[in-house]
Amino acid sequence: MLIAIDHGNKQIKTVHTQPFTSGLIQGDTPGFGTDCLTYQGKYYTLTDQRIPYRRDKTEDERFFILTLFAIAYEIEAMGRYSDTLMRIQLAVGLPPAHFGVQAKRFINYFDGRGAISFQFRGKPYAIYIENTACFPQSFSAAVATVKNLTASPKVLVVDIGGFTADYVRLRNGVPDMSACDSLENGVILLYNRVRARANAELDVLLDESEIDCILRGEHRDVAPEVVELVEKEAQEFVNDLLSGLRERMLELKSGRVIFLGGGASLLRRQIEASGKVGQVTFVEDINANAKGYAYLYRLQHGER
Repeated sequence: MLIAIDHGNKQIKTVHTQPFTSGLIQGDTPGFGTDCLTYQGKYYTLTDQRIPYRRDKTEDERFFILTLFAIAYEIEAMGRYSDTLMRIQLAVGLPPAHFGVQAKRFINYFDGRGAISFQFRGKPYAIYIENTACFPQSFSAAVATVKNLTASPKVLVVDIGGFTADYVRLRNGVPDMSACDSLENGVILLYNRVRARANAELDVLLDESEIDCILRGEHRDVAPEVVELVEKEAQEFVNDLLSGLRERMLELKSGRVIFLGGGASLLRRQIEASGKVGQVTFVEDINANAKGYAYLYRLQHGER
């Protein structure tokens, strides 16, 4: 059973389910809610309070526990639950700049654990991760969701995520590894800037979900000065990001530019208003990287 997971610093995404925040609570007794996972005598529930940024997600077991949640959600969504051992093929990914250094370690983080037993929503699960494959973010999403990439001589793919903004340039659909990197310019940086200014200038404490609502235009109960501050900071953030890409000799006004990731969807208005990008395509599917990992896994193993 192939399961693809995008381990974002802000959210965990899979192919068939809604994203959930990359945060969890561990306890010695069951927590509130129905989505409780029990593993090795500990109880875990999800929370909207994300884990602080991890450049290396293998530092502790938290992203593995989040992976168990994702696997259980996917098994249920696909209707593939069994009370016998379920064999899993896992497709995951890393930012392009981290891929060469961390890919082997990330694969080993999941492989070699033997049969894994846990309970989710009161049901017993027994899984065996028999193979893990790792792919680069951004490129994976683009090849799975954007048509005619090979027909374009030059395409720049920009994936704005939680902590990083990853980019890779494609030439006739082939990644140009000399123009590939991960900038620490994800939306978490924007959140921190907005929260600091709102607290200092307006004496208002904002959380990340409130900032998201304002950027989506869902701010009927928010003071106009708060909305103005968030919108201004978001535009400056986007302008700085695009200027940073230009400083790296990446042309945004000629050739095709593809924006993807939750951050790009959130900041689409600001990107379009910047005047710094020419022919632009937005991939709105927040699960695009996960779908890309599944697509590339099947190609790698001769499947269609």
